[in-house]
Amino acid sequence: MGRFEVISRDGNCGARRGRLYTAHGKVQTPVFMPVGTRGAVRGLTPSQLAQTGSEILLANTYHLLQRPGVEAVAELGGLHKVMGWDGPLLTDSGGYQIFSLNSLNRIGDEGVRFCSHIDGAKMYLDAKTVTEAQNRLGADIIMCFDECASYGCGRDKLEKAVERTIRWARECKESHNRADQLLFGIVQGGVDLELRGYCASELCKLDFDGYAIGGLSVGEGHDKMVATAQYTASLLPAEAPRYLMGVGMPADIIAAVRAGADMFDCVLPTRNGRNAFAFTSDGPVRLRNNANISDSRPIEADCECYCCRNFGRGALRHFFNVGEMLGPILVSIHNITFYQRLMGEIRQRIEAGTFCDWARQQIAEDKFATVDSEAAHFLQKRGGASRPIKQIGY
Repeated sequence: MGRFEVISRDGNCGARRGRLYTAHGKVQTPVFMPVGTRGAVRGLTPSQLAQTGSEILLANTYHLLQRPGVEAVAELGGLHKVMGWDGPLLTDSGGYQIFSLNSLNRIGDEGVRFCSHIDGAKMYLDAKTVTEAQNRLGADIIMCFDECASYGCGRDKLEKAVERTIRWARECKESHNRADQLLFGIVQGGVDLELRGYCASELCKLDFDGYAIGGLSVGEGHDKMVATAQYTASLLPAEAPRYLMGVGMPADIIAAVRAGADMFDCVLPTRNGRNAFAFTSDGPVRLRNNANISDSRPIEADCECYCCRNFGRGALRHFFNVGEMLGPILVSIHNITFYQRLMGEIRQRIEAGTFCDWARQQIAEDKFATVDSEAAHFLQKRGGASRPIKQIGY
């Protein structure tokens, strides 16, 4: 069975440095997990991911149930074998799809009926089937089935989502049958601190291996996200890992570490990498811009990733403009490396006791703050939702 240990704290805030032990190795925390929704981090090989400094990856149970199916994964030797990854893995339960695919599902107290987003086929998920599926997939950390309510929904709907989340957590705990897998409960409740407190209290009674803070990064904005995460983290056991789901902008991660969170995931590094958007310590670099035509500089001078060691901005711009798949691959490598370097600096500063002052400065500067308004404008022009780029996952 895995375990979690806190090895250092910055006494000026809630930040903590730890190690999470799993059946496939240990994970240094705070940690960022690249997202391989369907069993692969898009465009990158496991070897490339390891070179970025990534220690643990995430996959999604709902999507793996759709294709290729649990039976096929089992016959192929389990999820680690399918992904070609011998390090730790985490599978989400599919609870987020209740929110993201709300037009294709119907929620009841027992479970959720989905119409497949692929072919319309009917699929029913409940706490037991989701847990059994994750047991068979074989990830090191599995998540309870939960209901993520939309931001701004009515109190009645939010209360029902919390009650279902607690009920399903009990059923997941009862159904879980593998001692080599860690099971995490998920605290829901929107930005309602009373409901967050109630949900956290009920889940802690069930004594999970870890606890996640779900239902954030769905439109509530930075300040409400941080306040909710900080309040919720304070209610969770100090000896257990805390996973803030789907939060991915650098300033958000730094603020959440300060609030006491240990684990993060988001599609931002790869989704933006595929769109010629690079993260750097000086802010974003938009590689399609004409300013990069003859620029031989790497994306970031002090970055040791494969992309920055071998390619300049002008070459990357060319790859994107001609539709060469190498461009998205290289910038995704850089972006994930940027995130892992950020987490490494966070861990070092917690150990040195300098994190909290540094975090305050980083959050105040927030070099990616303008990205939100740009993304909202872009989506509005396309007739889509006005949700900013940071609010893309949970």
